[in-house]
Amino acid sequence: MPSTVEKLGPSRVKLTIEIPFDELKPHLNKAYRDIAKQVNIPGFRKGKVPDAIIDQRVGRGYVLQEAINAALSPAYSKALEEAEVQPLDQPDIDVTKLEDGEVVEFTAEVDIRPDFEVPDLSTLSVVVDPLADTEKEVDERVETLRERFATSKDVKRKAKAGDVVTMDLTARIGGEIIEDGESEGVTYKIGSGEMLDGLDEAVTGLKAGEEKTFTSKLVGGSHEGEEAEVTVKIEKVSEQELPEVDDDFAQEVSAFDTVDEMRDDIRKSVEQQLKYTQMQQGRDKIVDELIEKTEMDLPEGVINHEVEDRKEQILNQLKQVGLTMETYLERVGDEVGANTPDEYWAELAENARKNLKASLILDKIADANEVSVSENDLSEMLYQRAMQNGTSPQEEANHMVEHGHFNEWAGQIRRNKALEIAVKAATVKDIEGKDVDITIPEVAEPEVVEADDTADAE
Repeated sequence: MPSTVEKLGPSRVKLTIEIPFDELKPHLNKAYRDIAKQVNIPGFRKGKVPDAIIDQRVGRGYVLQEAINAALSPAYSKALEEAEVQPLDQPDIDVTKLEDGEVVEFTAEVDIRPDFEVPDLSTLSVVVDPLADTEKEVDERVETLRERFATSKDVKRKAKAGDVVTMDLTARIGGEIIEDGESEGVTYKIGSGEMLDGLDEAVTGLKAGEEKTFTSKLVGGSHEGEEAEVTVKIEKVSEQELPEVDDDFAQEVSAFDTVDEMRDDIRKSVEQQLKYTQMQQGRDKIVDELIEKTEMDLPEGVINHEVEDRKEQILNQLKQVGLTMETYLERVGDEVGANTPDEYWAELAENARKNLKASLILDKIADANEVSVSENDLSEMLYQRAMQNGTSPQEEANHMVEHGHFNEWAGQIRRNKALEIAVKAATVKDIEGKDVDITIPEVAEPEVVEADDTADAE
């Protein structure tokens, strides 16, 4: 099967592929057989219609089209292999020549992995934040437990920070109570900042039966984002009574008998979380440095396809919940770093470029180090996904097969292994200049008990 390669740019090629009729013949015969099973022609049983009759009734052109469609994929795959190029997207295919009984020629334009050099991994150097104060984090978690198990009592005094108030709220715009603008019996902890701006200041100093009006932007409903006059009336003020941190408290809120045991368990969890945060920061910075130090011409077509797919997905999701892009950004613009749709899509495109570049670099590191994906690697990923999604590993495996995710997930595993190679080669220090280990600890393989050792093991 003759094929030629024409370079259209640093990351795009055009393959011209010929399929001799001898190679098309099996697909042509299958097309005739399939059509013969589908058509009803008087005088012939299904599946027994001669090719000549199919040409008369259905058309030779239709049969050729079916055969060519079946032949394109294997011919294209073979041409890619011969040309030693790695496609990054679906090809644009065009049949350019069709000589019945002689040859079929088609072209395939496709974005491919560009040529580039990966920087020397030993030159990578990043700085991460030191681990946070563990004891402070432990104290905060214990305090959260105290608040969760706190009791409360009604008081006659003025409300202050930390109190829980029960209140009625009324919102007006232009002097008129708005739709859904009245709420009764709302409980709120002063200082939590979980409701309207200005609410903490308004309720602080009020006693049961007193009220106050303040101006604030509404955070929900049909008038979201609009300024309203909000009247808050206090029904009662409750003071929280936090439990003492003693062994009785530890037994009530945990599986431990003493405060020291409880704190030790919390400390282990905190240390693990802080270490994970530091590891993730370091690994992200190493990827950023790889991106910064690597020069390559990215295929814009791949990026454009990714952005358009994500854009369509996001707009559909917003439409389902009754939001426009503008309304969505009014709510979360500060969080996502964009105040207009154009800014948001530009950020999306930039992230797509960054992610594609990172993937290409890690793929090349994996290739250079002959990184493979084992059955154990895949099983571990299925287990992790099951833990995250609340499913079983078998359900994740079924999903992978049904939706054709095997190559995608295997690629993720290879890239994670490639990143680990870069991490081990890089220099990682904290801001105080201390060396930091952000490699993933290797999990020891479980020991296998031999049959002869069973008695001893028992």
